[in-house]
Amino acid sequence: MKAAVLRGGRVVVRDDVPEPVPELGQVLVQVRACGICGSDLHFAKHGPTMLELGAQMKGMPEFGRMAPDLDRDVFMGHEFSAEVLEAGPGTVAPKPGTIVTSIPIMLTMAGVRDLVYSNDLPAGYSERMLLSAPMLLEVPNGLDPRQAALTEPMAVGLHAVNKSGIQRGAGALVLGCGPIGLAVIAALRRRGIEPIVASDYSAARRRVAAEMGAHETVDPAAEPAFDAWARAGRGGVVVFEAVGVPGLLDELLRDAPLGARIVVVGVCMERDPITPFFAISKELSLQFVLAYDTVEFAEALRAIAEGEIDVRPMITGEVGLDGVAQAFDDLARPDEHCKVLVVP
Repeated sequence: MKAAVLRGGRVVVRDDVPEPVPELGQVLVQVRACGICGSDLHFAKHGPTMLELGAQMKGMPEFGRMAPDLDRDVFMGHEFSAEVLEAGPGTVAPKPGTIVTSIPIMLTMAGVRDLVYSNDLPAGYSERMLLSAPMLLEVPNGLDPRQAALTEPMAVGLHAVNKSGIQRGAGALVLGCGPIGLAVIAALRRRGIEPIVASDYSAARRRVAAEMGAHETVDPAAEPAFDAWARAGRGGVVVFEAVGVPGLLDELLRDAPLGARIVVVGVCMERDPITPFFAISKELSLQFVLAYDTVEFAEALRAIAEGEIDVRPMITGEVGLDGVAQAFDDLARPDEHCKVLVVP
């Protein structure tokens, strides 16, 4: 079986991966589409740092710790849709041919396993993979598997908006119009938030942000984001930071209006000093968010399938397994791409 794997920080394609065999509670699926996530790009570049920081953290459940061995091949790909091929012995599962998706975890006798980064569990950058039958969600309404594959990033955006506590009457400023910023915009628009102001240096991504629901977009090189908000907004503002670069959070604390709430959904991989005096003086609220829960994942799939969220503007490219390495490089140029799908 073929799979694209991370080896020494670069993506290579293997054609000798053993065929997965479903056991009790498992289902063998054919991957129909898998989105390339920004976290995969981060992991390719910052994998050792991510593992080191994860090892330092206290208060995390064991499942929350990433522990792949970077001296071995790492399977990746967690934004997927797939077609059911075969259920394991004694397993109740959707019939073969059913299109499904799932939260990227496996339930095993040894506990919960992570499908995001693994040395031994092929994931979405593979021809076939195993999924846990109890975790499967059937893709409804004949939804294109390519669109269903974006359930996972849409769930991230939905979770960020839910955690923010934003209600109608408040507006939103979204900094960064990559896939997660766009997912936040879509979730905000679905909730009826107005206005939504989106800021990004990329003209291409600003155009997609407008298609996804932003009422106004701004190039921060031409107009500071908070100036655009002051011009377009009214009432209170919730700021969604979806960039994740050092220094930006401190700028937000410095420039945000009195009483603003800042929701950090971008993942910064470096130490990032802030000036608490800015936030204290203006009584700012700071919220960090990650991922989603099972209800939000299912809600995101339903919203896409019922047309409440149109993910098609986000999809800017499609590659086979042999094109994954080049796609990783291409996604570093945001004026060309937003979301590239891998179709094995």
